[in-house]
Amino acid sequence: MSFSDWEIERYARHIVLPEIGGPGQAALKKARVLVVGAGGLGAPLLLYLAAAGIGTVGIADDDAVSLSNLQRQVLFKTGDIGALKAEVASIALKQLNPHGVYRAHVLRVGPDNLATLLEAYDVVADGSDNFATRYAVSDACFHAKKPLVTAALGRFDATLTTIKAHESAADGSPNPTWRCLFPAPPPAGSIPACAEAGVLGALAGVMGSLMAMEVIRCVVPFGRDLVGRLLMVDARDMRFESFNYAWDPHNPLNGKRG
Repeated sequence: MSFSDWEIERYARHIVLPEIGGPGQAALKKARVLVVGAGGLGAPLLLYLAAAGIGTVGIADDDAVSLSNLQRQVLFKTGDIGALKAEVASIALKQLNPHGVYRAHVLRVGPDNLATLLEAYDVVADGSDNFATRYAVSDACFHAKKPLVTAALGRFDATLTTIKAHESAADGSPNPTWRCLFPAPPPAGSIPACAEAGVLGALAGVMGSLMAMEVIRCVVPFGRDLVGRLLMVDARDMRFESFNYAWDPHNPLNGKRG
């Protein structure tokens, strides 16, 4: 895959990295990434994916920009209030990097539309803000054999992991699914929503950027990814910790039945 002179200069800092180089940048240009949710996590994630040269970026979100979003959703401006996030995002990304294709999917993803939606993408990044969507996306990625980067925000804490349940670990055992880590969603109402509990705006930027690194790593492997590891961030004490998790033979997706 060839690059224009503008592209070579734009991606020069990637191309000089031995871990990425020209072939890696070409892979990023060829990649198709679906981002679910253009909110606190999705906004910085989308910016860094476009800046990195991801060739096709899909934005799935049915929400409109509100004033309270602007404390953390850095993709949007005051003048965007009332406009659909997916449509505003696609325009903003095109302005940031005109070499990419940006598709606005103005819809709420769920079991009825995910299978068809995922067909057009290679990697999925889930920054949704509710458990129903998170479980629907993770289950759909398992069945579609797509890698999934998924994160969640609390007030001052956050988590991030990468799921490649369609692949095997080095020892030949299956990689874990999302349901190996969290078999079922918590009871309704047990965890307050962002509007009730609040969230540190800059933490969303940190986690969205970390999601972008994991997505890039899915396309151009380097170092050690977060497959089988849950990264936990505590912004109060500025602590980054991770713990390992493994395939659960009792998980409802690919566990041993009977």
